[in-house]
Amino acid sequence: MASQEARLRTDHPPERSEDLLRALKLDVRRQVTDLFPGDYRSIFSGVGTELLQVRPYEPGDDVRLIDPSATARRGEPHTRVHMAEKAVTTWIVLDVSPSMTFGTADRLKADVAEGIVFVLGHLSARSGNSIAAASFGDRNPQTLLPRGGRYGTYRVLKLLSQRPYPEALGATSPAEVLTRIARLARRQALVVVASDFRGPRNWREPMLRLASRHETIAIEIRDPREQELPDVGELDLVDPETRQQLRVDTSNRRLRKNFAAAAAAERAQLATEFRSLGVDHLVLSTEGDWLRVLASFLRERVTMQGGHI
Repeated sequence: MASQEARLRTDHPPERSEDLLRALKLDVRRQVTDLFPGDYRSIFSGVGTELLQVRPYEPGDDVRLIDPSATARRGEPHTRVHMAEKAVTTWIVLDVSPSMTFGTADRLKADVAEGIVFVLGHLSARSGNSIAAASFGDRNPQTLLPRGGRYGTYRVLKLLSQRPYPEALGATSPAEVLTRIARLARRQALVVVASDFRGPRNWREPMLRLASRHETIAIEIRDPREQELPDVGELDLVDPETRQQLRVDTSNRRLRKNFAAAAAAERAQLATEFRSLGVDHLVLSTEGDWLRVLASFLRERVTMQGGHI
């Protein structure tokens, strides 16, 4: 069977016109309005540092806010309730490495990352909060300091839409950018890392330091073909970051089974890593309705953690 190299190589992703991007953003805005009716501020209200009261623990309260002294004194769990800050800065860490230009389903991984920026920026602007961003994965990493309103979101999206698809740099990691944000984010913030996390995992220590001070969410973006191989005969697999190539015969059932098992083990290990760091973890796919999955995740955080993501 003929090689399927063209199906999986993404050296030159399709260009997207400004009209198409504008239409996509309008569609996402309508969906965001439907999925998040009304209370934007409750999503981005911030944790706060001023103690409001100590009350008996209720199911769904953040266990990290249990007050040991009050619990011991009163003989039952009590939790601290803080006065929410009026505003909180959302830092978005963006993976712009070549592997993000991969996509075999409904969209590229870079498209999902752009959608995440738009959703969080839209919600932040509506709640009166600011948004900042930092990128990694190419030769010119960018840092955009916090700005409020729609302009804060616009400049991040403009950075993404104008960025050329990078050449291979070798395997990339967010370690350096996480260290950078830990230095820049002096006040408590929400940090969202949008990446496929395909590079070296030397980011454990920087992420642990960041998560110890800030609410941190890791959004992992996957493509179905990274989890299992289709039965299409000979196939050229290309690593977009290192350009290493490997020809395989996908008609081999054992090969497909071993590939799927190895991919599942790698992803499970990554999820375990995030749990050990105290970082919330969400998986979005290039296939299906990623926006509804994201909305459900954000609403659940509001319910579980008392009014903030």
